[in-house]
Amino acid sequence: MSVETIQKPSTTRKLAPRYRVLLHNDDFNSMEYVVQVLMTTVPSITQPQAVSIMMEAHQNGLALVITCALEHAEFYCETLKSHGLSSTIEPDE
Repeated sequence: MSVETIQKPSTTRKLAPRYRVLLHNDDFNSMEYVVQVLMTTVPSITQPQAVSIMMEAHQNGLALVITCALEHAEFYCETLKSHGLSSTIEPDE
């Protein structure tokens, strides 16, 4: 009696593309308001992270908020916009 090993074809999982949520600087909202909106919109962001993101947008005109799946990115972007902040998404390379 011989035992034969059957090999399954390899399956590779393809990761979903990721997207960057970007915050643009504006001259309308207070820094405190921007920090508060960031923390309530993206629950994983701490206050020090929100301050850092806000300062980067303030100084450089643009800051990365989070990188995530498209659905989440669209949700975060739209939520930021609904609070009067300027936000866009772009594919992560």
